[in-house]
Amino acid sequence: MYIIELTYKVPTDQIDANMAAHMKYVDKYYHAGNFLASGRKEPRDGGIIFAKADSIEEINAIISQDPFVILNLADCRVIQFKATKKVKAFDALDAENVD
Repeated sequence: MYIIELTYKVPTDQIDANMAAHMKYVDKYYHAGNFLASGRKEPRDGGIIFAKADSIEEINAIISQDPFVILNLADCRVIQFKATKKVKAFDALDAENVD
């Protein structure tokens, strides 16, 4: 499991001008099963994506396709974690860690 944190490097008007392309990218990885939840940070200085993948290399390949990254509009930080305590419904999202 991964947390992808985007931090904007440009004013939000530039972010908004590229939001449709970013959302198309996000939708692609929801449909692929990699993205599980996402949204803006508050205050609005970036966003968070909760994701799953087989490896950090796969996550990095996915991130490299984000228009915000390609256009150098946002920095990206990846945090890998292993869920050791969770609600039962989480098992369906994290097949490797089913108890």
